[in-house]
Amino acid sequence: MKTILSSETMDIPEGIQIKVHAKIIEVEGPRGKLVRNFKHLNLDFELITDEEGKRKLKIESWFGTRKTSAAIRTALSHVENLITGVTKGYRYKMRFVYAHFPINASITNSNKSIEIRNFLGEKKVIFFFFFSVVRLIRQC
Repeated sequence: MKTILSSETMDIPEGIQIKVHAKIIEVEGPRGKLVRNFKHLNLDFELITDEEGKRKLKIESWFGTRKTSAAIRTALSHVENLITGVTKGYRYKMRFVYAHFPINASITNSNKSIEIRNFLGEKKVIFFFFFSVVRLIRQC
């Protein structure tokens, strides 16, 4: 069964600028700018101001199924994560797990690279520079 209209709103904190353009959300704050594309979802995004003058982001779904209605909350959570990213930032942690060969890792080159030893029993030492490690973490 389809619901005629499902909608949810979220408050936009002070110091955060949000731009909505054709389902592409840009969030700008003190730590930078993040962009997220929601074109794959059948949702309507709108910036509104309530009676008290607070800025809000409203997400609507017209004639949606349960799956589409659930996507509203998911989209709101993504926007909240974007706001967290431009205000507080994120901390990435990397964990090494091995089954047989014990992996040894150490940070070298004044905290700019990681040296991995005994990966799959190899004698060769593997170097990862920090920007490639961040890229690997984001792909996971």
